[in-house]
Amino acid sequence: MFGCGTSLRGSEQLYRRSLTASNSQRTEQAAVIDRRCSWNAKRNGSRMESPRILIADDQPHILEALQLLLKTEGFAIEAVNSPEAVLAAVREKSFDVLLLDMNYARDTTSGREGLQLLSCIQEFDNALPVILMTAWGSIELAVEAMQDGGRDFVLKPWDNVKLLGALRRQIDEGRLLRERKKEIEDAREIQRRLLPSEMPKFRNCEVRAFWRPAREVGGDYFDAIRLTDSVAALCIADVAGKGLPAALLMSHLQASVRGLAQTTRSPAEMCGQLNRVALENTRSDRFTTMFYGILDSMRGSLRYANAGHVPPIVLRRNGTIVRPSEGGTVLGLFPDAEYQEIEIPFVVGDRLVLMTDGITEATNGRDEEFGENRLIRLLVEGQDLGDAELQQKIVESVRSFAGRSLQDDATLMIVSMR
Repeated sequence: MFGCGTSLRGSEQLYRRSLTASNSQRTEQAAVIDRRCSWNAKRNGSRMESPRILIADDQPHILEALQLLLKTEGFAIEAVNSPEAVLAAVREKSFDVLLLDMNYARDTTSGREGLQLLSCIQEFDNALPVILMTAWGSIELAVEAMQDGGRDFVLKPWDNVKLLGALRRQIDEGRLLRERKKEIEDAREIQRRLLPSEMPKFRNCEVRAFWRPAREVGGDYFDAIRLTDSVAALCIADVAGKGLPAALLMSHLQASVRGLAQTTRSPAEMCGQLNRVALENTRSDRFTTMFYGILDSMRGSLRYANAGHVPPIVLRRNGTIVRPSEGGTVLGLFPDAEYQEIEIPFVVGDRLVLMTDGITEATNGRDEEFGENRLIRLLVEGQDLGDAELQQKIVESVRSFAGRSLQDDATLMIVSMR
């Protein structure tokens, strides 16, 4: 399996290869030893645990040689000898790095088994650094392995110094990547908690919402704020951009809306105040679109101001469509922007659908947009459906149309008068 015309007799032969290095190799060894000392000092100074390494190879003497080498370097080692055991270990335990042989009993030369195993590991934990090893290497195989998520590629018989250097480098990089991933997960959880987990109850009114960021966090914001038993503030907004910068601006917008909602009963005044807040706290190239409305179920009315947002859709019980688009320009660009508010009837049997452009601008493989007309057609066809069924139908239709994950943050709110 480890080829190249070399018959290796036992683990000691593999381990002692580093002791017969050439002068140039010894120079490199000295440099790596210096780096190792620095690495160990950093690890000891920060009281880090010994790095945990999983070794996967189906040859006992290879496993013994690697364990002999790595044990003396302070690694905490676990060794397995089959693809099944690799997957079980990765699922059950945490490792800093995986040293993975590419060929097993079913396939001793091509490396396909190793690539398939790498794919499974990436699906489960794409932050785990994987260094691939084989005696049957080629440039094509190395390139494919790296494209599939491998972090480094080592040929057998290996050079101890280079292998140790690669392991330490990937351990450091992997820990940084996992710290970053944990920070993003924490940010997503914080953002999720900022958004309403359940819609509040209002008299004669039902509210449902769907929210999905394109990345771990996003810039879409929605809210339904109970003002009285029969009056609610409804808000949907889209901060320009994606990811963490947009999410930070979204959280600031959410705090501002929540802070002003109880004392600001005018949608136009709310947009004006939020515009001033945005100008004071964001860059000139960052803006937000927003629709803000006050729904009064007792009076049967909706007062709103639309600050450059995708016009919501009001589907009347008689099947007619209204698009509330009036209000003003986007938030955060123009200090002298003025906003107007409009009042329209909203009575039993009417349905209000608010969305961000991640719904209407979802594209398929031919670069066609889902579009507002498709959405309106779904609403008309599903007029007799409950809100939960209608929401599910819309979301599934958009995903089916796009044929892949949504490219932009996507939010959908459905408000019905009963």
